Amino acid sequence: MVLSAINARAYLLITSAKVVHMKSAIKYSAEVAAAVAASRPIVALESTIISHGLPRPSNLAVAIECERIIRDHGAVPATIALLDGVIHVGLEDMELEEIANRDDISKASIRDLAIIVAQGKSAATTVAATAHIAAMAGIPVFATGGLGGVHRGANESFDESADLTALSQLDMTIVCAGVKSILDVHATLERLETLAIGLVGYKTHRFPGFYLTDSGFSLEHRVDSAEEIAEIVHARSAIGTQFKALIVANPVEKEMEKSRHDQILATGLAKAAHDGIDGKAVTPYLLEHFHTASDGESLDINTEIIKSNCALAADIAVALQ
Repeated sequence: MVLSAINARAYLLITSAKVVHMKSAIKYSAEVAAAVAASRPIVALESTIISHGLPRPSNLAVAIECERIIRDHGAVPATIALLDGVIHVGLEDMELEEIANRDDISKASIRDLAIIVAQGKSAATTVAATAHIAAMAGIPVFATGGLGGVHRGANESFDESADLTALSQLDMTIVCAGVKSILDVHATLERLETLAIGLVGYKTHRFPGFYLTDSGFSLEHRVDSAEEIAEIVHARSAIGTQFKALIVANPVEKEMEKSRHDQILATGLAKAAHDGIDGKAVTPYLLEHFHTASDGESLDINTEIIKSNCALAADIAVALQ
């Protein structure tokens, strides 16, 4: 009995130490900490788009602009990243510059987080990792560019983004321009249905395809305002379906001409196969190919996508309160 009591006390001491250590691995920016204390609306932002999705120096300029847009719409931006083993929820100006300019920033999904923290390394967070950290921090709204999904040829490679698994397990409202058009859109939509992840089109019944306003697939549900989305979020909590994410598909206003898009995609896929690119390296590789082959048009569209999604996400966060 005494031994059991000693063991139990030791377990509690060890567990408490682990909790304190984990808390020390998470740092809130001054702005986000103040917003949490005041119960102000907050919008989570991923950092992979800064480190891997956009070229320098426009990556930093876009990141700063996105944060400004969220503030202008009445919410607080919380860009999420890992720097030297510390999880940051919200970045100070110098930290944002580090994510944009350092050469040792890797790309972290959920499975990488503990390893990177324990080894004191730095990484930008994918959609999956950002959603996971945002959910832990109690931030229910997240803006990104395009989701990951099922890759072409996944019936042989089993290449499917961890974004889908994460969103099937998290209470998160995520605003995006559909899934990246480099993916198998039809297969991704089937997986979203199987995983019971909520999906609505913002002012559209057509599922957007990132650079394209219409991927070629229809949507069952449409919403026309941030307030309507907030009502859906509240209803999800009331009926117990909030343990899966809600995707708000927000199409870009000015799309790439479809035939040009398809031609660039075809050459990019062929080039990636020739160069042996696979796994999580595929997306940044193809995005860079689009940027080069389109003479910067894809970069302009990508920039407009994230700006528009930040504005809508901020409106949703405000409407939720």
